[in-house]
Amino acid sequence: MADPLEQIIRLLRPKAVFSKGISGAGEWAVRYPPMRHPGFCAVTLGRCLLAVEGEVPILLEEGDFVLLPATPAFTMSSPDATGRRATPGDLHPSGQEVRHGRKGVPADMRQFGGYFSFASPDADLLVKLLPQVIHIRGTARLTQLVHLVGDEAGRGDVGRELILERLVEILLIEGLRSVPGTTSGPSLLRGLSDDRVVTALRLMHGDLKRNWTANRLAREVGMSRSAFFDRFLRTVGMTPMDYLLAWRMAVAKSLLREGALSIADIADRIGYGSASTFSTAFSRHVGEPPGRYMRRALEVDTIAEVGAS
Repeated sequence: MADPLEQIIRLLRPKAVFSKGISGAGEWAVRYPPMRHPGFCAVTLGRCLLAVEGEVPILLEEGDFVLLPATPAFTMSSPDATGRRATPGDLHPSGQEVRHGRKGVPADMRQFGGYFSFASPDADLLVKLLPQVIHIRGTARLTQLVHLVGDEAGRGDVGRELILERLVEILLIEGLRSVPGTTSGPSLLRGLSDDRVVTALRLMHGDLKRNWTANRLAREVGMSRSAFFDRFLRTVGMTPMDYLLAWRMAVAKSLLREGALSIADIADRIGYGSASTFSTAFSRHVGEPPGRYMRRALEVDTIAEVGAS
């Protein structure tokens, strides 16, 4: 059956933007502003305190991995720096490891982190279905992957960008599938850990052309309509039909940006009986007709290609 998480990540096409080593000694505290890019870090030595705006602070220990899908404002500090005034953090690459606290002494905390972006403009599809903070403890594979990203990012070899794209894809998938299914609050990850809900998600992703309804999905997973509807909403955070619409529109936008299919073909591929029905739904969801969206997307790509040449 289709893997919803893999399909979403493939559609969004994550790519590495920046990664670096960070170390600290003594008391220190650094405040970072919010940014739209997803951020990540792996602690490779010692401990530090992560305080994300709106969340309970987390004491990170050696071997811990953190993923911030939307990276709101946050403070990173030594565990004993409570009440210490935070200095502004630098999000830009420096070419060297960033050091916080005392200089000239061995580090008592070391981490490697950075951020990446999505080549697709539909990042909200994933971000709004994830917890604000994803904290995973004791997963050596994630720490190894983060170091691989950092090592490749610092090289100038042929194929660097292609390798980085694949590594970040793997890092993101590995991080998300390592999250316990008991994450608090509704999210895609909770849905993927629920046997009935994940079956419905796989059915929708596996056969997007089918005329899915809440009743049909409920029958497929062996539940009453009301029980299935409530369970899906409670675990994922949106209704089954809202999720299906969001995924269909994301796929449609991706196909429109490619410019290889007609609007009628795209409508048929994502489960609409006619081009006019699809155009009405697309305009209502996106705010402009699919033809205009396609032309605008192709113009942007052409400008980008000219600028890069």
